[in-house]
Amino acid sequence: MPPRPLGPAPPPDTLLPPNEHLPSKEAACLRGHEGPVLAVRFNSQGTYCLSCGKDRSVRLWNPHRGILIKTYTGHGYDVRDAAVVADNSKFASCGGDRQVFLWDVSTGNIIRKFRGHDAYINTLCFSPGSCDVLVSGGYDQAVKVWDCRSRSIDAIQVMRNARDSVTSVAVTERAEILAGSVDGAIRRFDVRMGRLFTDELHHPVTCVKVSRDTNCVLAACMDGTMRLLDRVEGDLLAEYTGHTHSSVKMDCCFTPSDAYVAGSSEDGRVFYWELVEAQQVECFQAHAGVVCSMAMHPKGECLLTSSVDGAIKVWV
Repeated sequence: MPPRPLGPAPPPDTLLPPNEHLPSKEAACLRGHEGPVLAVRFNSQGTYCLSCGKDRSVRLWNPHRGILIKTYTGHGYDVRDAAVVADNSKFASCGGDRQVFLWDVSTGNIIRKFRGHDAYINTLCFSPGSCDVLVSGGYDQAVKVWDCRSRSIDAIQVMRNARDSVTSVAVTERAEILAGSVDGAIRRFDVRMGRLFTDELHHPVTCVKVSRDTNCVLAACMDGTMRLLDRVEGDLLAEYTGHTHSSVKMDCCFTPSDAYVAGSSEDGRVFYWELVEAQQVECFQAHAGVVCSMAMHPKGECLLTSSVDGAIKVWV
């Protein structure tokens, strides 16, 4: 299906996107992990970040000052993702343990361990505005919802609709869960209505992001194409190409204004594209190896990238 415009064409004097800064200048290189850094995530305010390593550790950084604050150990296998609650008091992590760990940020203690996935867990996130509802997705083809207030270690809801590994999950403020899978589909679960909507992209999906206005969904696919979809209708709105993505899990993201999208490449480059016209506007060499993960500052002040080379870089 050819790309479709995002609604009616704007007036000629508004065709250009906002004059938004696109971070591309290296400001710091954070090192400490032994081996690949599989994920890097900002807290909701953008003041700190968490990194997840194949070395089984999670690390808390102040990326603006280039300082390692704390190292969290307890995982027995590689750590694949992490998410921080809105008040910064706790964070969750997941990986090869097949468990979700809930941590106290200040003490470094593990508060809870949620068990239930039958294989390693790829992804997790908290529900917007909530410190209590957590969603995870794993290699066992399952999406699971956890209540952090409950004393039970079991999930409160389980969705097993995927036909292959679930690689990425996102939750909207409308109580919708989106899940990308290696089976080439994005599934949208309307929790309140108990309905499932499926968009078939026919190529493995490794990352799913929702725009700030919640109207669009961005998907990184393993055919070297990022796709922009209408969240409700599932229509293909734009495609972004030029990067290499064929064999590993990689991230993508929107800029804070939703005017641009960012993605990475297996050759270590980072790309920016204009959202509507899908034109490449920036490209720079970020790492020597695969860029595993990226995170945009909530206000666009900087971009974080992590790589198989063991480094986390801060771009301003």
